[in-house]
Amino acid sequence: MRLQIVKSKNAASLYVVKSIFENGKRSSKVVEKLGTYSELLKNLKGEDPIEWAKKYVDELNQKEKEEKREVLVKYSPAKQISKDEQHFFNGGYLFLQQLYHELGLNKICKKISDKHKFTYNLDSILSRLIYGRIIFPASKLATHELSRKFMEQPDFDIQHIYRALEVLSSEADFIQSELYNNSLKLYDRKKGILYYDCTNYFFEIEQEDGLKRYGVSKEHRPNPIVQMGLFMDSDGIPLAFCINNGNTNEQVTLKPLEEKIISDFNLSKFVVCTDAGLASTTNRKFNSVDNRSFITTQSVKKLRKHLKEWSLDPTGWRLSDYNQTYNLNELDEEKNLKNIFYKERWIKEDGLEQKLIVTFSLKYKNYQSTIRNRQVERAQNTIDKNPTKLKKCNTNDYKRFITKSHCTQDGEIADKEILGINTTLIEQEAVFDGFYAVCTNLEDEASAIIKVNQKRWEIEECFRIMKTEFKARPVYLQRDDRIRAHFTTCFISLIIYRLLEKKLEEKFTCSEIISGLRSMNFYKIKGEGYVPTYTRTDFTDALHDTFGFRTDYQIINNKMAKKFFKDTKKQKTLLTF
Repeated sequence: MRLQIVKSKNAASLYVVKSIFENGKRSSKVVEKLGTYSELLKNLKGEDPIEWAKKYVDELNQKEKEEKREVLVKYSPAKQISKDEQHFFNGGYLFLQQLYHELGLNKICKKISDKHKFTYNLDSILSRLIYGRIIFPASKLATHELSRKFMEQPDFDIQHIYRALEVLSSEADFIQSELYNNSLKLYDRKKGILYYDCTNYFFEIEQEDGLKRYGVSKEHRPNPIVQMGLFMDSDGIPLAFCINNGNTNEQVTLKPLEEKIISDFNLSKFVVCTDAGLASTTNRKFNSVDNRSFITTQSVKKLRKHLKEWSLDPTGWRLSDYNQTYNLNELDEEKNLKNIFYKERWIKEDGLEQKLIVTFSLKYKNYQSTIRNRQVERAQNTIDKNPTKLKKCNTNDYKRFITKSHCTQDGEIADKEILGINTTLIEQEAVFDGFYAVCTNLEDEASAIIKVNQKRWEIEECFRIMKTEFKARPVYLQRDDRIRAHFTTCFISLIIYRLLEKKLEEKFTCSEIISGLRSMNFYKIKGEGYVPTYTRTDFTDALHDTFGFRTDYQIINNKMAKKFFKDTKKQKTLLTF
């Protein structure tokens, strides 16, 4: 800031002005009008106005240096705002940017750029695709426009995004491997237990082509789909993923991705935990050699007759840390509602020796019973009020409890179809209420294996976050390479989100985190800085305390903002959670 004296015919006016740069052009802005020479001479009681003004400007410069200068902004109700001038910007991405650079994604982009020799800024494109996927999930075209909402403006065009997608697809394996290796330098990854699961994503098209194939949709949609397989460590942080044709059998996807992890990630000793749909004998045998093990869900209904009878036998049940055995028929529900009982035995089938662990929970039994009773009520309601609604149903559809008959009780042909409730099926299903089973080749205590298996919900939550919060589907891209790149950015976004969640000590829900980042907007004052327009909350306080910088001052001057931009791009040495 400097002193400027403007002389007119009748007076000399003193101003505090500062130089500002907008769009590469330099201009001056009036910070404060001090008054005319004569007014100041009168008010200062003989002190020289110019000398006083110089001292005042020096004080302002010192305060600004110490970030203590108060900012005065004048607005006129008669002056229009500039056309096409943007005033509001999002700053929530700064916290994601810090994690992005801690994971060394900028360095990964540089390695890829050096290899392919293109001229566009891959780091800028990838980072905006990730920040946008978490904060403003949209199509690639919309993401390009929405990235202008961030405080730091993009330096690429929409065509550069589509070119970058082709490169990201070809380097997807390299990105995953580098991300894993970089993450090891930041925190202690719990890679002894890995969780694997599959899901699929639909397209808003009718024609199948390439990866897009008709298959069994998780959402029961009649659209072509692609399939994603995902490995996650026991901290809930994604490890690796693969994209397969939509009509691929889930069971054959585990082995290729696991082999890639073994070779690219240099992992050799780990336990793979999966659900029943991925528990083929081939997969179990693959994870029974070379220091690998498995824990997999086992359907009690699909066990062989003698094992099913053993599983449902009410005697011989145990509790962890207790030596006595229990009879399920003699349990006091009030005292044992939260307890999980178990029994175990070794079995050998198809040349594979494994331990079968069956658990029983009164709480789980009540839950299953409640769900089924509600389904029976819906079935009866459909019979009474809307029988035309009945069509073919799936395994868990409430319509499975409805029977159809064309004969009366006397065996005569009925004039109309007779609908009823299948009480036999209800009784058959009720037998399995509360029971749950897993198979493993580990010799660990049953309680430890049960605890490991209980964390499978986190990988299912990963898929839910990608589908609902990140809006990873429907997919609108057509080319296979761009589809793979789309899911590569979703995968990286999920890693960064999970790390953010861990750093915040899992105190906030997914919607609280994402909506909180989305709402962290700032109003830009030309030449001065950014005024926060968001509401300070426990979430914003936790963000600032965790990441070591604050954006919740009454104004963030340009110097502070530049420091944020610079500091959040430094790769730190340690992530703790």
